Amino acid sequence: MKLVLLGTAGYHPNERRHTACLVAPELGVVLDAGSGMFRLPQHIITRRLDILLSHAHLDHVLGLTYLLDILRVRPVDEVVVRGAAEKLASIERHLLSEDLFPVKLPCRYEPLAGPLELPHPDGGPATRVTPFPLAHPGGSIGFRLDRPDCSLAYVTDTTARLDAPYVEVIRGVDLLVHECNFPDAMADMAALTGHSCAGAVAEVARAAGVKRLVLTHLNPLDDSAEFLDLDAARRIFPAIELGQDRQEIEI
Repeated sequence: MKLVLLGTAGYHPNERRHTACLVAPELGVVLDAGSGMFRLPQHIITRRLDILLSHAHLDHVLGLTYLLDILRVRPVDEVVVRGAAEKLASIERHLLSEDLFPVKLPCRYEPLAGPLELPHPDGGPATRVTPFPLAHPGGSIGFRLDRPDCSLAYVTDTTARLDAPYVEVIRGVDLLVHECNFPDAMADMAALTGHSCAGAVAEVARAAGVKRLVLTHLNPLDDSAEFLDLDAARRIFPAIELGQDRQEIEI
């Protein structure tokens, strides 16, 4: 399975990064809909798209408003947007109000009520999607995706802690894509804003026994390895790297 990082910044884009959006092209699964979603058309190879939203903050949902052009370039039969019921309602009521966006989007909304099986576009084994709650102002959701031959977890907009319940949910995944907005020296700011520091994320990856860790939702003001002190994080968990926009990861 391939995962493509379409947007790896948090809060707002910079010259190198757009905000949160990932896609597994063979599955037709999109994780979050930030500004990086404008890159989606070249990666659509299925007739259905399932867009899984972690929460409704603008850097994770504003790409929904790009759907009209995305589907004009790469038409599909169906688009399903999934997320917490109250977040979907907020998106429809506010982001997609007539005052802000006057056209109804060509998609349907499905509240997440627990684990689900997404059918494979080619009739192969389904993908099991396990949503799990994350601690973040306003609430957030992480996702674990399990295929017969691989697994990944997407954890964004939360403060990494060894005692966080999600550590058990992501145990043993082949790939963990985890947010990392601050260096360890800014732990107070991370806790205040509901985001993570590099060392804490590395500790979580080690405790959960994941095979590979890719950092995303990076700080748009400074997204460098030096800013995050990645060398120190690698002493905790060596298989760690900064995600890059347009990066393709084989799982």
